[in-house]
Amino acid sequence: MLYVALVILGIVIGGIGTLIGAGGGFLLMPVLVLLYPHERPETLASISLAVVAFNAASGSIGYARQRKIDYRAGRLFIALGIPGAIGGAIVTSHIPRAAFDLWLGSLLVVVAMSLLIAGSARPLSNIDRRSSVPNAKVRGGLLSLLVGFVSSLLGIGGGIIHVPAMVYVLRFPVHLAAGTSHFVLTFTALAGTLVHISGGEFHTGIRRTTALAVGAIIGAQFGTQLSRRTPAAWILRVLAVALGAVGMRVVIQSLHAVSP
Repeated sequence: MLYVALVILGIVIGGIGTLIGAGGGFLLMPVLVLLYPHERPETLASISLAVVAFNAASGSIGYARQRKIDYRAGRLFIALGIPGAIGGAIVTSHIPRAAFDLWLGSLLVVVAMSLLIAGSARPLSNIDRRSSVPNAKVRGGLLSLLVGFVSSLLGIGGGIIHVPAMVYVLRFPVHLAAGTSHFVLTFTALAGTLVHISGGEFHTGIRRTTALAVGAIIGAQFGTQLSRRTPAAWILRVLAVALGAVGMRVVIQSLHAVSP
């Protein structure tokens, strides 16, 4: 029964994650944190990253069919994102669980606030890829290195940071950013997962990962279809609200864990 529930959870997370190009890790990781309060951070991160990799690979197929992937930018992001992802996965095992939860929850709240502020300050319809962005390659490369590290460190995959940054900093259209982000996530999340496997941190989560991954692969196909009919502004604003709520819940849990 537990594994059936995990498959259903994977479908929901995979669908939402693919719809916004985030890979679902931003939702899955806090859920794992709440479900398994005594599990080691590296174990939860390895489960989340593996599911993100499967979800992103499935979603990338759908986005490729719709021609919503910028492969030229994606290759650059992958080249610099993988070293960051490897570094983040190595550092995870050295973080105490309470600190890990606090960092994760705080990051989600900050990203949520940034999305709401940016969405209110600048209409999404005015963001056009044709606008010139000075040093776009440099910015994109440095961004990918940072995103790869932080996302692998916390097991969230990185799309939740990458998509807003691509939209508001590099001026990608939202749906193109979602597709390209998924393409990049396939490789960066896989790199982080392989680090956890090589460190022996993954063996206790294989069954949970398999159930979640099956659901995420199915959900990703629903997500790519929904992306055709979902307004960009709605995607980012709903995402911000969900992130804020989940982030606050994780922060509160972490504070309770360290209080006497």
